[in-house]
Amino acid sequence: MPPSIPELAAATVAATAAAGALAYAALSSQSQLFGPVLIAPPRPSEIALTYDDGPNDIATERLLEVLARHQVRATFFLIGSFVRQRPQLTRALAAGHLIGNHTMTHPWLAWQSAARIREELSACNKALEDTLGAPVHLFRAPHGARRPFVLRTARELGLTPVHWNIIVDDWNPHPPEAILANITRGIAHNQRRGQASNILLHDGGHTAIGQPRLPSVEATDLLLHQHTQSQTKFVTVDAWI
Repeated sequence: MPPSIPELAAATVAATAAAGALAYAALSSQSQLFGPVLIAPPRPSEIALTYDDGPNDIATERLLEVLARHQVRATFFLIGSFVRQRPQLTRALAAGHLIGNHTMTHPWLAWQSAARIREELSACNKALEDTLGAPVHLFRAPHGARRPFVLRTARELGLTPVHWNIIVDDWNPHPPEAILANITRGIAHNQRRGQASNILLHDGGHTAIGQPRLPSVEATDLLLHQHTQSQTKFVTVDAWI
């Protein structure tokens, strides 16, 4: 006997719910369903500034100046192909900041083959290690997209997966004040929840070196000025491992 309409409807609802759960597990920065990722501990006075998609001419260099002026260390997740093109800038970052793996070419890892996933992570590790002369221990998946094999491969390579709990849409053309407002709202939200803030910003763009990220740099400067007299402690994400 063929299934009844209610049975078909129930099956459709179940399939939709399962697909939604898988999408959440693969793409939500907060999800731990596919395995543990580092986000932020219950330390509401702490903030980690993290930057993806560099190294990037002009923006990364200006950002280094801003961070040095405020005596703040940040965490940078670098694209391996850009590291190969800008080794001196990569070494300048590593001289004062924490460096992590952001894959070799920035693909959506959740939908890649096992071989491609392993190659993206291991090739970026090699680019960083060849350039810096030391291993790296952190990994952020492009777009946050992962599946269990992505996280398992990262750990096999000695990498701790890191996500975020504030994202500010700074890859789109927003003025610094709008980026700062998004950051400030996110910090207030996390503090109400008793959590530290792990802020995702961008000093580069995955399509090419030379992306216009100066608004993100200026927003960083505004944020640090805003917290000059506060009890906020800026940390790198390894403080939370």
